[in-house]
Amino acid sequence: MKKNKSIKIYRDENLLNQVVFVDGQAGCGKTMLTAIVSSFKRVEIFNYAPEIENICILEYLNKISKDASETMIKIQTDLCLYETMMSRRVNFRYNDLSSVFSNINSFKYFKRLFQKGDEIIPQRLKIEKPILNYAVHNLLSFSNPIFRALNNKFFIIEVIRHPLYMIIQNTINHRNMSKKNGSARQFRIYLKDKKYHFPHHFYNNEDLYKKLNPCEKAIYDIDFFTKRTTKFKKRLSTSKSKKLLTIPFEQFVLNPDIFIKLILSSLNTSFTSKTAKLLHKQKLPRKKISDGIPLDVYKRFGWSPPVIGFSEKDELNKRRDFALKQKVSKKYLDILDEHSENYEKKYLSNII
Repeated sequence: MKKNKSIKIYRDENLLNQVVFVDGQAGCGKTMLTAIVSSFKRVEIFNYAPEIENICILEYLNKISKDASETMIKIQTDLCLYETMMSRRVNFRYNDLSSVFSNINSFKYFKRLFQKGDEIIPQRLKIEKPILNYAVHNLLSFSNPIFRALNNKFFIIEVIRHPLYMIIQNTINHRNMSKKNGSARQFRIYLKDKKYHFPHHFYNNEDLYKKLNPCEKAIYDIDFFTKRTTKFKKRLSTSKSKKLLTIPFEQFVLNPDIFIKLILSSLNTSFTSKTAKLLHKQKLPRKKISDGIPLDVYKRFGWSPPVIGFSEKDELNKRRDFALKQKVSKKYLDILDEHSENYEKKYLSNII
């Protein structure tokens, strides 16, 4: 078929009422927050959104037109909501974080399996006004297509965390990617030059990707996404910045009520009795930042219980020692230390 640049790709009618994206880097704690958001009135069980993430990256790389990316985002959010309302796009794997069995409203999704669907869903959406709920990865700084496509129907919660609390999971991720078929399980955009393929955020640094060890790649990731996201937020207009809430993980786990009230107000929803149960399950509020819940999936990605007698600063030093043991070069250790120092000054001055 001959290309026709005059045709505009468009989606006129939409099913979506509202969607919340909980975004952040690997190991930032976003799945914990997404589960809590799921307990609010009208908020659905959380889904991952690799399709939307990749659409945004393709536009950033000039591999897809703006009208195409906007239309695809509208289609993906509508389709996900439509199928979630029938439990067609719901995870029933028992141990997964995104599973029905991990959701505080699990019965609702079993019930939907046996309810009528298809043609009656649009009417149910008008009555129930559900809020679609996504956990996404490093999306904010590439999110211009979302701002354009979804207008006032979306809200982004950015979860940030001390780099030393993210370094272990990021390192393990890069170790896994280097294994045979490791990148095949990473459903993200990769690029390719004459020599090899590499993640999109190593564009113009493809030779570096092969030289760095897994922990240095993790530090590169933290540096890249932190700087890019900071620049993106500075450029947001006042009206667009109202569609974003940044939550430091450490402040949230020590004093969640302040942030929960802000989220409820932004989503125009309410706290439920199940929210209280879930906060208790997540050990919130906590007396110590690292005092999380010992799920197997967290352990697999480097979580360990707090050391008795350690201060918050001791816990950070323990994680810095991990980086030292990975034979990180001075250049990348300095980058990690700089980000750590900046984060502590800005968000942890009254905590550590």
